[in-house]
Formats: sequence, structure tokens, C-alpha cells
Amino acid sequence: MAAPCHRGVSAGDDAVGTGTSFKRKVRGKFPAIPGTRPSVHNGQLLVSTGVPSLDHIIGGGLAVGTLLLIEEDTYGTYSHLLLKYFLAEGVISGHEVFVASANDDPTDTLQDLPAPLTDEILRQNDPKSTKEAFGHVEDSQDMMKIAWRYQNMPKMEALPILSSRFGHYYDLSKTMPLEMSAKSHRFFLPHVKPPNQKENVSEVTCNYNQLLEAIQRVVHQEGYDGSNPQKRPKTVLRVGIESLGSVLWGDDICSHERPENQHSLTRFLYALRGLLRTSLSVCVITVPTHLIQNEAITTRVRNLSDTVVGLESFIGSEMEANPLYKDYHGLLHVHQIPRLNSLISDVADTKDLAFKLKRKIFAIEVKDEKNLKAGILICPWTLPALSASPLQLKITFP
Repeated sequence: MAAPCHRGVSAGDDAVGTGTSFKRKVRGKFPAIPGTRPSVHNGQLLVSTGVPSLDHIIGGGLAVGTLLLIEEDTYGTYSHLLLKYFLAEGVISGHEVFVASANDDPTDTLQDLPAPLTDEILRQNDPKSTKEAFGHVEDSQDMMKIAWRYQNMPKMEALPILSSRFGHYYDLSKTMPLEMSAKSHRFFLPHVKPPNQKENVSEVTCNYNQLLEAIQRVVHQEGYDGSNPQKRPKTVLRVGIESLGSVLWGDDICSHERPENQHSLTRFLYALRGLLRTSLSVCVITVPTHLIQNEAITTRVRNLSDTVVGLESFIGSEMEANPLYKDYHGLLHVHQIPRLNSLISDVADTKDLAFKLKRKIFAIEVKDEKNLKAGILICPWTLPALSASPLQLKITFP
């Protein structure tokens, strides 16, 4: 039965002073945080990884409150680069960053972040130049003015995303200017004073506990957990941890098949994941899983992460000389996609992914697209086993 209406007020209107208890249901609004957007799949608040093509693969971006695990390539070159993209995106978006490492000084890492593409920023901030750059000009006289006006400006690439608030592209040949630096927190293990070590507590456990306490302190003092509300405009805390689980952290999971501290890393990830769930923060961790001797530890580390991607570099491998991979620098394996506010996770269209690094763009593409055009069919049952040589059938198109 519909609620009664008085004085011509409809039942769908707000019923203040009308004598009815019916109120219009208003959908909750997301906080206006720069560099974020809601997911179209589950409504979760997302941030960009700094690589738009990776954002698309994992469901639109990284959900706030989740953990992204990057399984390092053999030499750690590309995994460290993805971590820099993640931190650079936080600086551009005005987010606070927390950098932890046991090898490279976080100060040097922050000073070596790639600079955003200036032509992309220009095009995003000027809608008219965006329209002109793609050739949507009606008058030939205006087209000549555009050519004269922009003839001395850098050439703009046709980028798939034109957004000034979510996702950017970066130039690896340039470093980010100092005036663009954001508020940052650093944790460099060699410079951290070791606490009084308790009995029956290993060194690696103490290192992980110190790191967790440092993250908790920033989350609480800066108000990211809601206990101490932020007085300034709301923002997101981006946590980046490099080569966690390596021997530099004092861990022995990479050097022994039956390590003495096999549960230290998993306990840290369990506590960190709980901290992220209750705070306005997001974390990216790189782990050298190719060095872990025990496969069970790798499985537990993956299960304690929300999103898991692996990098397989062609450097020093047989694939480097394979003509099928001549246009790429490595393969990208998507091991796990988070299930948030839904029963199933968003599955990528294909698992046959490869990445290539240019001077300005780190691009992830479907590897078999060019092969299909060349008449090479990669059988679908071979797609998950990318490390092996896929079965190919030569076909001729009419």
C-alpha cells in the first residue's frame, strides 16, 4: 500500500512536514578524494597502479584497503619499476606515500621517480587541445591555426585514457621535479635501530614487527584509520615495500627449503592485511618468489594477498632470442584477482599477456594478437602455460 500524500506532494518526495514517514532512498556518496574513482563492478573505491593497462587487467585499479603482490622477475628490474610507477602516481594524485626497503634507500627511490608526460598533462587540462589533437576540426582555417600554434610543441601520442584524476603516463628518461614531491614516510632497515630482542624471537620477526609498527604509527597518527580524523582534505596512504622476504630482511625462506622462520612472513602479511582493511590505505609489495625454496610458502603468501601478478623477464633466457617474443620484454601472469563485495572475482579476458617497456610507456598487451594476424593460432589449452613453448598451428587466411 502506497504511503499517503498530502497537499499534492508525491510519495517519492522527501516527506518533511507531510505527515508521512516515507523518505526517498539516497545512495551513499564516496568521499571526494583526488586520484580515486568507484569501481563499476562492485562499487569499491579504486586507485591507479600508475600503469593504466595494468589497471584495466585487474578490474579498473587497486581497491583501497587491499594488497597487491608483485612476484619479482629474475633480476628485479621490472618489478622495481612497477613499484616506482605506483609511488609516482601517488605523488601526482596528492596521496601520502610510505616506502620501505632493506636494500635501496627510500630517499633515493623517491628522488628517482619518473616524471609525468608533459604533453599528456597539457592535453588533459585543455579539452580544446584534446579535441584538436585527435583531428576533430571542422574548419580548415582552424586546422591551419592549430598546426601553427602547436608546431613547436612535443608530439602527442594517442593514449587510451584521457583523465586528469585517475591514471597517468610517465617518462622514464626524466625524473620527477622536486616541487612535485608529496608528504612521504620512509623505513630503511639498515638505519633502523634494533630493539631489545626478546628471547625466542628471531631477527627476521623483529624486522617485520618494526616495519608493521612503523606502518601502524603512520596510519594512526595521520588519521587513516578513523581514530584520529584527518583535519586536512582526505587522501589515501600508499605503502610500497620492496623485496619482502629476501635475505636482506634477514629471512631464510629464499635460502633454505625448510627455513626456521617459515611463518614470519605470513604472520606479517596477515597483520598487514587486517590493518589495510580498517584504514584508508593501499599497499604494493614485491617478493622474489622465484627464490623461495618451499612451494607451500609461496602458496600461503599468495593466499594472504588480494591481487597477485607475476613478472617473467626475457633477460638471459631462451625467449629473448625467440622471434615470437621479439617485440616484448617479458610475460605478465595474473595469478589472483580480489573478490570484494561479490561472490566471484573479475576474470581477465585472456591470460596470454606480455609487457614491453618503451622510453615513455610500460605497456601490457595480449601477446597472441599479432600472431593471429600472421596466421599463427595459439591453442587455448596452452594459454596458462606461458613459460613453455605453446603449440602453434600454421593456417592460411584467404
